[in-house]
Amino acid sequence: QVQLAESGGGLVQAGGSLRLSCAASGRTLSGYYMGWFRQAPGKEREFVTIINWSGGNTAYADSVKGRFTISRDNAKNTVYLQMNSLKPGDTAIYYCAAGAYTAGSRRPNEYPYWGQGTQVTVSS
Repeated sequence: QVQLAESGGGLVQAGGSLRLSCAASGRTLSGYYMGWFRQAPGKEREFVTIINWSGGNTAYADSVKGRFTISRDNAKNTVYLQMNSLKPGDTAIYYCAAGAYTAGSRRPNEYPYWGQGTQVTVSS
């Protein structure tokens, strides 16, 4: 079983930056894809970014490309999301997800492990 715990959310002004962390425990995440998804009020959960085990393969939603960067430290079993040039439209609860057989899928229902989420609020 894998437990995921996000941290680093908060309130920031438009144009600002935040760094989210997701610490995994319970087992090693060798071979796992790790992803970040977000859900705004009244909207469905949507894909933000994913990274493969080695960190050499990443993908981003068009809405965050060039502003967000995902990375991972396998020695610490942790994945990070650096968010720059934040916009009010980025306001959402951000969730970390992990999956061994997702092959980089952008569909939330293909990830079996989820954190509790961390709130990101961007004011204009």
